[in-house]
Amino acid sequence: MGATLIPEGPPSDAADDAQPQPDATTGRAKVVPSTAGAYFFRQLSDATGLLDDTAVAAALWELVWAGYVAGDTFAPVRAMLSGSTRSTTAHRTPRRTPRGRMYLPRANLPTRTGPPTVAGRWSLLPERVADNTIRAHATADVLLERYGVLTRGAVQSEGVPGGFALMYRVLTEFEDRGRCRRGYFVDSLGGAQFSTTDVVDRLRSYDTERSERVPAEALALAACDPANPYGAALPWPKAAAEGAGHRPGRKAGALVVLVHGELALYLERGGKTLLTFTEDPQARTEAAAALAALVHSRRVDSLVIDRVDGESVHGNTFASFLTAAGFAATPRGFRLRSKP
Repeated sequence: MGATLIPEGPPSDAADDAQPQPDATTGRAKVVPSTAGAYFFRQLSDATGLLDDTAVAAALWELVWAGYVAGDTFAPVRAMLSGSTRSTTAHRTPRRTPRGRMYLPRANLPTRTGPPTVAGRWSLLPERVADNTIRAHATADVLLERYGVLTRGAVQSEGVPGGFALMYRVLTEFEDRGRCRRGYFVDSLGGAQFSTTDVVDRLRSYDTERSERVPAEALALAACDPANPYGAALPWPKAAAEGAGHRPGRKAGALVVLVHGELALYLERGGKTLLTFTEDPQARTEAAAALAALVHSRRVDSLVIDRVDGESVHGNTFASFLTAAGFAATPRGFRLRSKP
């Protein structure tokens, strides 16, 4: 079984035969499963012989960030994110222990399963494939599955090594072998569009006349989500109020709201600045409700919108739509919190 301790740096072929030794520079060691399979944190910790769970967990996460090790559950990531928040609110003073009830602090002993940040099983990732052709083919397969209809803008937004020129050669080879199809699937996106047969069949079954009779449905997404075509396959449209001072982008933490596939709202990271892209009252109502649904479903803890289209939200025409969706006016902006 097990696990070996190796110094800082890439793992070598002789790592399994080396004796466990801590890193002389940082005092840390890296924990690496030495055989195939998945292991719980306690198995790895026992094999190393260290009693300090904090050091072993830090070493394990260093390997995760370096791309050597992966877990089988997302719970450790949630534990790390939840641990960054404060346990007490800012306006409440922590409660002190009465003088008559002073207790000695309990020793911080290792738990049987380990810290929450290392829950689940851990295993080595496969070695990086050195053949560039295999890597390019695998990248093309991933992009086709991710976007459905792959265009130049989608490839460029992913930052693929070699850019669209390399992917175009690979996708052309896929077309010759029958693994994908090329055509004018989406208007105004040119002829360099690639997709699979299943996706093309779904597009052909789409009834435009029937969809126009369906009530508008709003969808809130991360701005960098592949389901958001704006900023990748499609350019960002102009905001309803020109000169808002902010420009939309596919940024981490930013949100978009699509109504019938058209961009209605763009929310900057942090939620304080909102850009609108439609004047339709029905679309605005649906979009504001989609923002509120993010909070109600606990996908977002709270939203405090301070500015809309570069102006204060107080007195803005969009404030009435936020109020109808459940937002409350505060001196800081329009706020909505999730219920406990």
